[in-house]
Amino acid sequence: MTYEPVIGLEVHAQLLTRSKIFCGCSTTFGASPNSHTCPVCLGMPGVLPVLNRSVVEYSLRMALATHCRIAPYSQFARKNYFYPDLPKGYQISQYELPLARDGWVEIRTEAGIKKIRIHRIHMEEDAGKLVHDEYQPVSYVDFNRTGVPLIEIVSEPDIASPEEAATYLRTLREILRYLEICDGNMEEGSLRCDANISLRPTGAKFLGVKTELKNMNSFKNVQKALEFEIRRQSALLERGEPVVQETRLWDANRNITVSMRGKEEAHDYRYFPDPDLVPIEIDADWIQTVRSSLPELPDAKRNRFMDQYGLSSSDADVLTSSRSLADYFEAVVRAFPQPKTAANWIMSELMRELKKDDCEVEDCPVSPDNLVELLSLLDSGTVSGKMAKGVFEEMYATGKTASTIVAEKGLKQVKDAGTIESLVEEVLSENTVEVTQYRAGKEKLMGFFVGQVMKKSKGKANPQMVNEILRKKLRG
Repeated sequence: MTYEPVIGLEVHAQLLTRSKIFCGCSTTFGASPNSHTCPVCLGMPGVLPVLNRSVVEYSLRMALATHCRIAPYSQFARKNYFYPDLPKGYQISQYELPLARDGWVEIRTEAGIKKIRIHRIHMEEDAGKLVHDEYQPVSYVDFNRTGVPLIEIVSEPDIASPEEAATYLRTLREILRYLEICDGNMEEGSLRCDANISLRPTGAKFLGVKTELKNMNSFKNVQKALEFEIRRQSALLERGEPVVQETRLWDANRNITVSMRGKEEAHDYRYFPDPDLVPIEIDADWIQTVRSSLPELPDAKRNRFMDQYGLSSSDADVLTSSRSLADYFEAVVRAFPQPKTAANWIMSELMRELKKDDCEVEDCPVSPDNLVELLSLLDSGTVSGKMAKGVFEEMYATGKTASTIVAEKGLKQVKDAGTIESLVEEVLSENTVEVTQYRAGKEKLMGFFVGQVMKKSKGKANPQMVNEILRKKLRG
């Protein structure tokens, strides 16, 4: 019997507010342990939480961007469980009355566009972080993350493969980053993903017993963990053994999932409305205000880049992969209206240097105006393509402008016909045997002659003029 996977993802995104969801503590990442805490986020007796309005507005942005239906009335609830990193003994979340429901996003698969439905989006607070000692059986708790605002985006079980799961997660990350409400950094934990997966006989309509996968901190690990779990569950079913409903952890060192605990049901958390927080009422005017502030989103920008600039689908995919990269490209094209040339330089020279330094485009030392200057020098023939690449590397390393580097290094291209003709005549007189062979039909020697002229000019001669003058002389 063959089996097919049924996958749903629960994605937690930390929101980029300056302060926490129910208190004024900073949300800045990387501070010394327990320095961003107060009686409210530590759950001291007698304190009262106050909802951060920005958290609601950021959450609304994501809900609208993913076509969700906004609830006019939503409510916070207490999710009760014990864990050392949860100082109150409960997490403030939403349960019966979430912020938004019934949305969707589209992903691109080998079979075409596929719609993945979103079951709900709700707001909640993050828990703290346990730090395990490498040398002794001791764990430390850092409460800085406690109370940092999250949205949880829960998909329907519409995902049919590990590849689709990774694509869906990348799509959500793109949207979150375009909205500028989450930095999407999975390594730092600001974007986290839990996956629910079950198998069923191919073509069946019922759902199998699911397991929940945690501890996946990259797109690659999400895909690898799901692939392993499909193999594991398939082997159990083929042996006639039951799949146990449980939570499993992904062990990236061994590339396996391991059992963590039995899977909880909703009633295990004893949800009830939080008595310290009033319900949230969202009217049409508030929704419209947020909707009007939304930027152009990735899919719309991708389609516009293809229509407006004549870019291929693959080029548009790369250039719209982040809002800052798309903005950089458009800034270049506004001043240098040759989209394909600009795209090629950004995707090759610029992105190679950024990748080498593990750097984002907003931190790039070459501004759009500086790249425009270099492309203009190349377009006018002042520098050759090879020279321009060397100039760009120098620009990236030093922050200098293209014209400054060209002047300092004497890289201006030689376009004087008399000078080039003199160099050509020198090369032909020094290589008479090759001239005879060329005139006898060995035309591949043209590359040899061009190379010799360029060598004599130290790479400065205009290649097009070199070729034209060589052909003229060799015909004579």
